[in-house]
Amino acid sequence: SDHMENICGYLMKYTNLVTGWQYRYFVLNNDAGLLEYFVNEQSRQLKPRGTLQLAGAVISPSDEDSHTFTVNAASGEQYKLRATDAKERQHWVSRLQICTQHHTEAIGKNNPPLKSRSFSLASQGSANSPGVQRRPSQNAVSFFSVGHHRLPTGKRVPIMQPDHLVDVREMMSQAEGQQRDLIRSIECLPASGHLTSLDQDLLMLKATSMATMNCLNDCFHILQLQHASQQKGSLPAGTTISWLEPKISLANHFKNGAAQNFPAEINKPASVREEQSIAEPCQLTREPEEINPDEELEDICDDKEDDLGAVEEQRSVILHLLSQLKLGMDLTRVVLPTFILEKRSLLEMYADFMSHPDLFIAITKGSSPEERMIRFVEYYLTSFHEGRKGAIAKKPYNPIIGETFHCSWRMPKSNVATDAGTNSSAHTPSEQVTLPKDPEGQAEPDYYIVKFVAEQVSHHPPVSGFYAECVERNMCVNAHVWTKSKFLGMSIGVTMVGEGVLHLLEHGEEYTFSLPCAYARSILTVPWVELGGKVNINCAKTGYSASINFHTKPFYGGKLHRVTGEVKQNMTNTVVCRVQGEWNSVLEFTYNNGETKYVDLTKLSVTRKRVRPLEKQGPFESRRLWQHVTESLRDGDIDKATEHKRALEERQRNEERLRAETETPWCTKYFLKDGDGWVYHKPLWKTVSAAQTQQTDSN
Repeated sequence: SDHMENICGYLMKYTNLVTGWQYRYFVLNNDAGLLEYFVNEQSRQLKPRGTLQLAGAVISPSDEDSHTFTVNAASGEQYKLRATDAKERQHWVSRLQICTQHHTEAIGKNNPPLKSRSFSLASQGSANSPGVQRRPSQNAVSFFSVGHHRLPTGKRVPIMQPDHLVDVREMMSQAEGQQRDLIRSIECLPASGHLTSLDQDLLMLKATSMATMNCLNDCFHILQLQHASQQKGSLPAGTTISWLEPKISLANHFKNGAAQNFPAEINKPASVREEQSIAEPCQLTREPEEINPDEELEDICDDKEDDLGAVEEQRSVILHLLSQLKLGMDLTRVVLPTFILEKRSLLEMYADFMSHPDLFIAITKGSSPEERMIRFVEYYLTSFHEGRKGAIAKKPYNPIIGETFHCSWRMPKSNVATDAGTNSSAHTPSEQVTLPKDPEGQAEPDYYIVKFVAEQVSHHPPVSGFYAECVERNMCVNAHVWTKSKFLGMSIGVTMVGEGVLHLLEHGEEYTFSLPCAYARSILTVPWVELGGKVNINCAKTGYSASINFHTKPFYGGKLHRVTGEVKQNMTNTVVCRVQGEWNSVLEFTYNNGETKYVDLTKLSVTRKRVRPLEKQGPFESRRLWQHVTESLRDGDIDKATEHKRALEERQRNEERLRAETETPWCTKYFLKDGDGWVYHKPLWKTVSAAQTQQTDSN
């Protein structure tokens, strides 16, 4: 081919965490199917510093930026490379892919199927092998063997006969049995010693064998459909060829590399026994609890999620997990490894989106509907930066059903922006609402209080409800979110299904909004987060709306974390404000009068939330519920964290099973079902309405 040309040049190669990226001179040898590199061009006559066989390799452009790509050899060796620009990367990637395809196909043509042979995990002749020592009566062949069989040669038939499918199914059943024996043999190995169940090579063997069987099952499924179409002339109406669900239960099979069974009850830590012995939630008091903000203290917890070490160390565990997943597979019921967890619950993450209460309170102080919509868009776009803890993509704890989280913020009134030329308290008497006064007649504080409460209202599907209010400003927000996660290959996508409503009671306005999707990219190397999708904000009363696009990084070129949007008056179809920038960096607001405003999110002040001490929290409040998992993660004890996490999940499953057997419905504590959504049991708009009715009656 004209494209099969030898190319050479300088690329940056990632060496390790210490030396980082280094310039090296690379040579693509198409005739030999090799990628070689040297220290520099002058040393090209010497022996290469490194060589990769390209037959069977995978060339992958990185989604981190437009310059980086990886070469993954069939041997397992990997080169992470970086070109000077996107054009040069594309040149190298295309030439490498052509060379790889050519030599991979050549191997397939030149190598006939292998004769039947067996491989054994334990040495058949050695009496000192671990397998023989553990099981004296068991020989190597029964320990594990897998055969490669040459299919009988013969004349190719145009239509596959039914008995051929039966033969294939029978052979696959044998292979599945051998694969199960392999998995069982590996998992029975001791946790320590010469050969362990956590051996890197054995974990890779375990993962690849499972992936192979899943792939074969998919192929067999397609063969069956093809056979049916050949018999009938076409596929049956409504038939679709789709990926099959894995035959192995992820929840039972994948346990973060640990033994599947719990240790004996007497050997469990007291904290684990406590987690499993907490009474059935519906037997506890489900009456809503009024949290006194004066009991809450400023949060001193500062768990940064910047440690990448565990991700590299647990690479084999990630490979093991990926071997069981399918493209598009729902991850809701998949047990993920503990080391990728953040040290907070998803409910607390929703609270962290409120870390700029000054911008939240300032919304209602806008002098016009246009100004209030723009302020809401500004608050909305600044909330995601603080909601994420660091750049690395880690996952918060999945809340247990009935779990709650409470906090509040105190914001000095002098720190909340007011609209220029207007008096923030200048409302007509009909707009003002007088709430019941403090019975003790204390002086009004010089700060606003924003209160927040969240509850996990459903387990399947996983739905969270959260509510925040500022009583003094007559404003509140109510939302429910169903998190749906899917496996997308080398990334994971999370769709936030649900809706939120912001109520500005003194203006009689309601702003409905949705949330963007989130993606964890590059999950095999350094995982990172980006947001994507289109969200809409609407106010039916004023006719103003906002359309915001979170742009995912394109395959070729483009910026990370880009966001664009516009605020529009629907009745006149007039765009009154445009916004662009990055949701975790700088945002630029351009108004229709020509003025421009820049918001640097990295310099915005963050107000620490106030949380009750652990000893004052209820058993189902997030921090108390997950405290042992969090402490173990802080100490770097992944095994202990996994044990505590498993105890909580096991208790939740037992409770769910008991409710199903007794046909007992789950009772929520703070949120009530309202159509397809969930609403806080005592929202501010009900309190205000009751206060107005009381004033009218007294007059």
